[in-house]
Amino acid sequence: MDMIWSLIVGGVIGAVAGAITSKGASMGIIANVVAGLIGAWLGQALFGTWGPALAGMAIVPSIIGAVILVAVVSFLFGRNR
Repeated sequence: MDMIWSLIVGGVIGAVAGAITSKGASMGIIANVVAGLIGAWLGQALFGTWGPALAGMAIVPSIIGAVILVAVVSFLFGRNR
């Protein structure tokens, strides 16, 4: 049950990061979950585990990490249209 809860929270964090960077329309559900989980790890590694936590993830650093991740990935692999 803990894994399912982590995937749900990771998906929400990824969706919030996609909305902040305005890349949410081009990301799917799987990409939101992956961005949320990797972004949570990145954000907590860079900024620590301060603030409220859900499913073992500090929310604020996780969102910041996911925003950084989505911005870097969209910069490197984004299409120029």
